[in-house]
Amino acid sequence: MSDATRALADRQAITDQLYRYCRAMDRMDHALGHSIWHEDGTADYGETVFQGLGRDFIDHVCRQHAQLLSHSHQVTNIIIELDGDRAGSEAYVTATLRMTREGKLLQMVVLSRYVDRWSRRNGRWAIDRRVTVMDMDDIREVTPMKGHDRGRRDRTDPSYDVLKANP
Repeated sequence: MSDATRALADRQAITDQLYRYCRAMDRMDHALGHSIWHEDGTADYGETVFQGLGRDFIDHVCRQHAQLLSHSHQVTNIIIELDGDRAGSEAYVTATLRMTREGKLLQMVVLSRYVDRWSRRNGRWAIDRRVTVMDMDDIREVTPMKGHDRGRRDRTDPSYDVLKANP
């Protein structure tokens, strides 16, 4: 494989991991979320949110998200710098979360960046260290256009029927 082809494959592998992270959060899929981090990988979402092992963060956030009605995470503007079996990346993320409080339907939007250090171990790219930089957030009351009942926050979601491979 040429250096250019290897670089493209590595960038795509890291990008796929970032996308899988979003899927893991939205489907509350612990196993998929754990696969994003190396076993000793760490997550720093700030002192007031979470600091510790990345896999523990997955369990923590899935417990937190269970209290919500729905959530949707998107990653964009992914920049990756490769250095052999190591890499650094910055990815912008928008997390939209819905909840009820005091009888009101609220929507929270958090705009952040994932600043990650990656390594390839045994042929697999995963996070060694994530620092999340939260840039903006807001919460407001919303009125939904209609009810949505097809999406699931677990492995019964329709996407699992077509995306059988789960790294």
